[in-house]
Parts: sequence; C-alpha cells; structure tokens
Amino acid sequence: MESFAQVEENIGYVFKNKQLLKTALTHTSYAYENKVESNEKLEFLGDAILEVIVSKFLFINYNNLTEGEMTKVRASVVCENSLYQVAKKHNFSDFLFLGKSEIVNNGKNRPAILADSVEAIIAAIYLDGKLKDAENFVISNLKETIEVSTKHVGMKDYKTVLQEKLQVHGDVNIEYKTIGESGPDHKKVFTVELCVNGKVISNGKGSTKKSAEMNAAKEALSKINQKVM
Repeated sequence: MESFAQVEENIGYVFKNKQLLKTALTHTSYAYENKVESNEKLEFLGDAILEVIVSKFLFINYNNLTEGEMTKVRASVVCENSLYQVAKKHNFSDFLFLGKSEIVNNGKNRPAILADSVEAIIAAIYLDGKLKDAENFVISNLKETIEVSTKHVGMKDYKTVLQEKLQVHGDVNIEYKTIGESGPDHKKVFTVELCVNGKVISNGKGSTKKSAEMNAAKEALSKINQKVM
C-alpha cells in the first residue's frame, strides 16, 4: 500500500477503496497470469467520462468555438499522446501491474498502456468519489493542452495547405511513403518521403507517421515558397 500512497500524492486524490486504484493500474497481461480483474472495464468507463468532462469544459469556457471546432479540439485532447503525457507526469509506469511478457518488452513505457491507465484512473476516481473529483483530475492535467489546441483549431495543417497549393492548376498525385523506422517501441522515429507525380520532393521525420508526413509537407511548402522545387 506504500506505493499507492505515492500514486495518490501524485494525482492529488486519496482513495477510500484502494482496490479500485489497484485494478486501475492492472494491465490485462498481469490479470491473465494472476487470475485477477484487469483495468479494461475501468478504461471503457473512463473514456466516456473523459469525453463528457472535456466537452463540458469546452462548452462553458470556449463558447466562441463552433460545434465542429469543439469536436476537433476534444479529439486532439483525449488522444493517446495527451493521456500518455499525463501518465508520464505522474510516473504511472512505476506503479503498473504488468505480466512477465510485457515487463520483458518494456510494456511500462508503452504509450498505449500508459494512456489506457489514465482512463482507468479517471473511472476509478469517479467510482470512489464523485464526478467532480474526476473532473478536477482531468482539467488540472489537460487544461493547458486544451488551451493550446483551441488556439490552433482553425488553422489548416501543412498537408492540407500543400495539397491546395499543388492542385490549384489541376490534379496531381501526392504520395507519402514511410522509408525508415528506428528506435525502441516507446520512442520510435519514422522517416517519410513525399512524392509528387512520382518525384521525391521532401522528407520528414517524426515520432508518429502522421507527424513525419506533416514535417515532410512543411518542408515541401518551404521549398515552394522559396521556389526551389
């Protein structure tokens, strides 16, 4: 229970039912090996609670946004990467119950596992206390992410801008190819090649294929603006 006290200190909530907290931190691999309940059902509930809390916060505090813009902001805030950052902030990797296979494969640092644990924790707080307690946890950890996302929601991304520029005089074939992948599972680096009508015009790197594609498009736009393509 000593480690639970550290988790509670990190997240700013003390559980009346410590078993709820343990279940929230129990991955399916550990549950299968030890015949106990995993955090899957808590994760399911937490996902729904998270969406409600973020939706309410946007509705009350950002009434200048359209329904479509609020939907985009919410999607960017409740995504795996955002929740992964919350888990890292509170060192959830130190407290996860993982099976032997996940331990060997460095599962405690896998973004998907950590993000899922955050959703499970949200549900556990809700069940142990009140919706307000879960709301306090969510907003205190994601308020800054929400603020950043709302500032960029109306902006077109680099891929969209590039497509519009290249297709102004007619259709062109734009293709993004993943040509490289390096690093451990929890810290991958992808390299993407951008081809226009079969010709390579730029490359981009990123921690996800999407971000690598975005960086390749950004580089291509820079070349277009400098008229070096």
